[in-house]
Amino acid sequence: MEITPLIWVITIAVTIAFFVYEFFAHVRKPHEPSIGESARWSIFYISLALLFGVGIGMVSGWTYGGEYFAGYLTEKALSIDNLFVFLIVMTGFAVPKIYQQKVLMIGIVIALILRGIFIAVGATLIENFSWIFYVFGALLLFLAYRQAFSNHESNPANGRFMTFVRRHLPVSEEYNGDKLTVVQKGKRYVTPMLLTIIAIGFIDLVFAVDSIPAIYGLTDQAYIVFTANAFALMGLRQLYFLIGGLLERLVYLAQGLAVILAFIGVKLVLHALHVNEVPFINGGEPMLWAPEIPIWFSLLFIAATIAVATVASLMKTRRHRNSVSSPTDSTPTIDKEHS
Repeated sequence: MEITPLIWVITIAVTIAFFVYEFFAHVRKPHEPSIGESARWSIFYISLALLFGVGIGMVSGWTYGGEYFAGYLTEKALSIDNLFVFLIVMTGFAVPKIYQQKVLMIGIVIALILRGIFIAVGATLIENFSWIFYVFGALLLFLAYRQAFSNHESNPANGRFMTFVRRHLPVSEEYNGDKLTVVQKGKRYVTPMLLTIIAIGFIDLVFAVDSIPAIYGLTDQAYIVFTANAFALMGLRQLYFLIGGLLERLVYLAQGLAVILAFIGVKLVLHALHVNEVPFINGGEPMLWAPEIPIWFSLLFIAATIAVATVASLMKTRRHRNSVSSPTDSTPTIDKEHS
């Protein structure tokens, strides 16, 4: 896949333009987006991402198109998991809803910058050290294990990192609009708004460690990695307000992501065995018997896993709600006693 410097410049410029437009058109004036507004923009960005994938397939071939779609699905699923943590952070810092857009926007921009750095580093490592696939594979298997048994009960707002930040920064107790700092009695304090942004920025850094090795397990094209990440992050702000209530019902999302990360980890290890010459293994020759998992299978597997995790989550929470709302067996007995 030949990507000229001009295409890179145009892609990055258009991406920046979208985020600048988002800020001035929607975020600059504090307000809580309506469901209709969030739905329209979510559909727009998802449609744009899908059309871009079709364009890659038509111009560069459907192998690359499949790699883009597999990467986009994976990054979108990981981004939705990010939203759940963002929701906990917003609740922990009691961010007023009219200011949540600004926090999300800044957090998403930080995420894109961090992922851009990780993408460049990952591309350099892959180009110069083919054995890095073993490291990425092992990292993803570890992250899959951690993801499978993770829970979002703990509040990042009270974690060690934020405790350290509070200890070294003077913090005001109340919000002052959407300002990041405020002067009180001649002394400058940071507001809870800035603390929230710092917390989300730190979370973005942690999640970048998950997402970049994962997508490099699906494609070695840095351009596909960047665009899949950019489109996964576009519209994430609107998606937050659109499915805010639904996030709590996706109880099996973490387990679904764990399966995807483990699958990609295995795929990376098999790819490493296929391309690397390892001393004392197969006489130092590439292990050509190691099967390369085709991209069409990866795409189907990722899509099916996300679908199963989503449907299973909604069925479980629906049964739970029905059991809670249904009358208990003890109700008639209590009625008789009070009759």
